[in-house]
Amino acid sequence: MQRWVGCMPLDFCQYSFMDELIWKASILHEALPYLRRFHGRIFVIKYGGHAMVEPALRESFARDIALMHLIGIHPVVVHGGGPQIDAMLAELGVKSERVDGLRITDDRTMDVVEMVLAGRINKEIVSLMCRHGARAVGLSGRDDFLLMCERIERLRTKRGDEVDPGWVGRVIKVRTELLFELIHGGFIPVIAPIGSDAQGHALNVNADTVAGAIASALQAEKLLLLTDIEGVRDANGQIISSLRANEIQRLIDDGVITGGMIPKVRSALDALSMGVQKCHIIDGRMRHAILLEVFTDRGVGTEILGVEE
Repeated sequence: MQRWVGCMPLDFCQYSFMDELIWKASILHEALPYLRRFHGRIFVIKYGGHAMVEPALRESFARDIALMHLIGIHPVVVHGGGPQIDAMLAELGVKSERVDGLRITDDRTMDVVEMVLAGRINKEIVSLMCRHGARAVGLSGRDDFLLMCERIERLRTKRGDEVDPGWVGRVIKVRTELLFELIHGGFIPVIAPIGSDAQGHALNVNADTVAGAIASALQAEKLLLLTDIEGVRDANGQIISSLRANEIQRLIDDGVITGGMIPKVRSALDALSMGVQKCHIIDGRMRHAILLEVFTDRGVGTEILGVEE
């Protein structure tokens, strides 16, 4: 007599269950060449956007980074925190000004930026990773003068105006000694994008730019930039799965790449020019986006490669 489970025959349920197990095994087989290729390599990941706000995505990100670490890849995480800074500034009654998307960073704003990034956010990320089995250590770019920066005194806006952005900096040198000691000691560095000038004053630095500079200094295998869109789009709005470095400036000049995507692609270009093998811009709103981009044949975002020879 035929046995049933719910509304399906038992043998059908068993077949479906075994089929699912075989499918999962095939995924591991697909990942095998990538696991072999990237074992012992450094990946620099810029973590920001919606993936830092949505609880399920935060858990997913921490588990994915812990998994990469446990299978022999060396992740280095650089995080942002713009929405959290905005919320804290509003709570404290500090007026936050932006010019063409740029945060003007006066003394009070810089204090809040450092408190939120190097304090609350950094330690929350570290704690979450440790809870999932990784060994993570939180750092600010000011620790051991990790990020040596200079102040940007003037910036030109889209309207052509010149503004003083305040305590905003650009990276001029990354001191890698501490990072290599942590990596070789089995730790994941988690870095807040705050640098120091020659006088030791804190500077607010774009997190994408910091991630690119660190990837370059460490000669990372990959630079992965998490964002809130699926990847770089072409003039028709379609995701570009693979893009050469020499195509990017044309897309910027043609107005195809605009806004917050510009610092991301320029960070990728700088990293590629300094020896990073490949850069990826991926949608952090998708669960397991990093694993899907790195360990599957098709990927889920835009990969940026060096100039074609």
